[in-house]
Amino acid sequence: MYTFAQRLKITAFVLMGLGFIGLAIGFASAPSTVAEAQAMVADAHGGHGDAHGSEHNTHDAHVADTHSEEKNHDAHAVTDAHDQHHGDEHADDAHADDAHADDHHGEHLLHQLQNKPWAALYVAAFFFFMIALGTLMFYAIQRAAQAGWPILLFRVMEGITAYLVPGSIIIYVFLVLTGLHANHLFVWMDAETVAHDEIIQGKVGYLNVPFFLIRAAIYLLGWNAYRYFSRKFSLAQDAASAGDISNHKKNFRISAVFLVFFFVTESMMSWDWIMSLDPHWFSTLFGWYVLASMLVTAVTVIALVTIYLKSKGFLPKVNHSHLHDLAKFMFGLSVFWTYLWFSQFMLIWYSNIPEEVTYFLTRIDDYNLPFFGMVVMNFVFPLLILMSSDYKRSNWIIVMAGIIIVLGHYIDIFNMIMPATVGDQWFIGWAEIGGFLFFAGLFIYVVFRALTKVPLEASGDPYVGESERFVY
Repeated sequence: MYTFAQRLKITAFVLMGLGFIGLAIGFASAPSTVAEAQAMVADAHGGHGDAHGSEHNTHDAHVADTHSEEKNHDAHAVTDAHDQHHGDEHADDAHADDAHADDHHGEHLLHQLQNKPWAALYVAAFFFFMIALGTLMFYAIQRAAQAGWPILLFRVMEGITAYLVPGSIIIYVFLVLTGLHANHLFVWMDAETVAHDEIIQGKVGYLNVPFFLIRAAIYLLGWNAYRYFSRKFSLAQDAASAGDISNHKKNFRISAVFLVFFFVTESMMSWDWIMSLDPHWFSTLFGWYVLASMLVTAVTVIALVTIYLKSKGFLPKVNHSHLHDLAKFMFGLSVFWTYLWFSQFMLIWYSNIPEEVTYFLTRIDDYNLPFFGMVVMNFVFPLLILMSSDYKRSNWIIVMAGIIIVLGHYIDIFNMIMPATVGDQWFIGWAEIGGFLFFAGLFIYVVFRALTKVPLEASGDPYVGESERFVY
């Protein structure tokens, strides 16, 4: 039986404590008025803010000149009295339009800065939930395929999927708070925005808060139900009498059904929870793209946890061939993720349709370093390191590559969520660091605590012998 190491447990609590402090500071420092938001931006940008103000004043002067020319033109066509009256109306309209534009810009800026800690929390909560969900899918694929090689890794996978329960609760509470307008992450939830946006109005039948939350509940309940019954049948199989493989068969059947449910709901989840942050934009590849990021990160974490347990003297029957296969999955899925990333980017960029290309323009213009940096971390680095068969058999190289891949896909989720919620007002601050640390600590605590509950070897599985003899 595995025992949760005291040092690792303390590390998890320290990470959660530091993360909570960082998130608290992030929320406390968010502005509450337009004036505070404008002052924060001015302080952050310094001279850039002054230049922006000068540019805005120049624009105002140009608007005033334009209206002045219109007034002079009207003077040749109407009486002096009417000209004076008409000119005054134009001047009033110009001032009203400028005032409205300033109010709208200030309110938009306020919402962006208020969204910042919420978005940081959402990125971290979704990322670590995504790891557990991706692991659950990978586990279900192995069950449905009746694969023999990963049987000795099943308890590791089940331990990682234990995070699905608290992760689901956190995600759903977050979505409910968002639906109650605790933040402005999803613009389609704002009635005033919808009233002035014909595109969103055409999607109201799908993008409305009650239906949004109902769908989220169905996804989460379905995923957690499979995790519960699959784990139950897996443990029951260990306790079954010799020759009784009924629980193994049950696991096979529910896994096959679950995969059909999962591939539909995962795509819908990616539309609902991420793509609808940009409600004017859509991509038919987006569900696959999120799936690829989810799967490669999950396999990487399985490898990292397995290597850690082996370093502590556990999982003695897991050999280099098992780790080599996990590393091959890390390599192959990294290439698959890159294929989807490039396909989505290339097709949209080449077609150059304004409603579509704006998604990438925003990220290239305002998120240049994280946007292209994560491509290097998620493709170039794994390609160069994990292409060699010898390197895939080296634990420390797998760990090094794994850490880069995990961080790279965290930045990938950051790129999916932040541009739509905070625009160009992003920076790595207390909330971003705190969110990552808090959920990393919670993930470590839940996963390794779950590993202490049962033996780390699925000894009753009918294919366990094949897994033990898995050497090549």
